[in-house]
Parts: sequence; C-alpha cells; structure tokens
Amino acid sequence: MTDTTGRRRAPAMSPEQRREMIVRAALPLVVEYGTSVTTAQVARAAGIGEGTIFRAFGDKETLLAACMAEAARPDDTLAHVASISLDQPLAERLVEAADTMRSHLARMGAVAGALAASGGLRREAALREAQAEGERSPAFSREASMAASRDVLTGLFEPDRDSLRLAPEQLAEAFQFLTMAVGRGASPLTSAELVDLFLHGALKE
Repeated sequence: MTDTTGRRRAPAMSPEQRREMIVRAALPLVVEYGTSVTTAQVARAAGIGEGTIFRAFGDKETLLAACMAEAARPDDTLAHVASISLDQPLAERLVEAADTMRSHLARMGAVAGALAASGGLRREAALREAQAEGERSPAFSREASMAASRDVLTGLFEPDRDSLRLAPEQLAEAFQFLTMAVGRGASPLTSAELVDLFLHGALKE
C-alpha cells in the first residue's frame, strides 16, 4: 500500500494564475539568457511540463513579451510607495520611495537590456501581448502608470504641505522625473544623495 501521508495535491490554477506563475519563473532566466532562453529551461524552473507553456502562451515570443510586460508593471512598486509610513521625516520617506522606484526601473532595464542584446522581441508578439495586457488591466499604460506614481508620491509630500515652497503635486512630479533620470551616468547618486540634492539644492549653505 502506498503511503500518501503528508502528500497533498496542488490546488488547480486559473489560466491567469498559471501564466503569472510561468512568468515569475521565467524572468530571472530572461535576464540571464535573453531571447536565447528555452522553454525547456522555463519549464524546469516552474516545475511544469514544457507543453503547459505553449498552452498558456502559444509560443516563446509571446512568453518573452509577457515577461517584458510584467517587468514594466508598476503595481507592486506603487503599493510599496503608498505604504511608506508618513510618521517618518520627509527625507526618509523620499529615500525609501526612491529606492523602491529605482529597483523597479533596474528590473525593467535588466529584462529589456537582456532581450535587446540577444536579438529583441518580434514586434507582432510585443503588440499581441500589449493588447492582452490592456484587456486584463485596462488602467495599465505608460500614462496611467506615470499618473499613479505621481499620486502616491504626492501623498508623501502632503503632510509637509505648509512648509513646502511648491505644492505637493508639483514636487511629486519633479521628484518622479529626477528619480527616473538619476542612475544612468558614470557616477550615479545614491537615493540618499538624490533626496538631499532635491530638498536642499546644489549649493553649500
């Protein structure tokens, strides 16, 4: 008699949950191998059969496009920034926000860079996945993402409104673009340095 003590069948996943699971398993491999990653590698990492990938995505190009779309999604980043404690001093709030936003940008850049360096995505697959992503998350777009980011950053400035030289909304937009730009040069600022520059300027007191 076979001993099945302690063994439990894994719960069934919806098609969307399965896609998300496969993408999570694929992302580190995409960063490492770019478009050269194989569906067999992804299947092993996800602990599934290779055929499951093709049933979920149709082909490897669509899977790669889904990985790029996932890397670009701001949901987790926005949730983290929105959860930053307003009891902290403004500078500490902004450092945590900058760290979070820069991590997101780094992940997105790593995936995009790996794909571009190894041949890039076929336009048809990228457009197909972008359309599918829009159907799954109608609010997901670059414009909506930027607006949502400004909203959560505005919330970090709001408690200090009376001591600010500009409105929280204006400062949030400026901080957003500064955070996105910093880090691309030869000597990138740390998040703490970026926030200090933003709050106190470039001149010594």
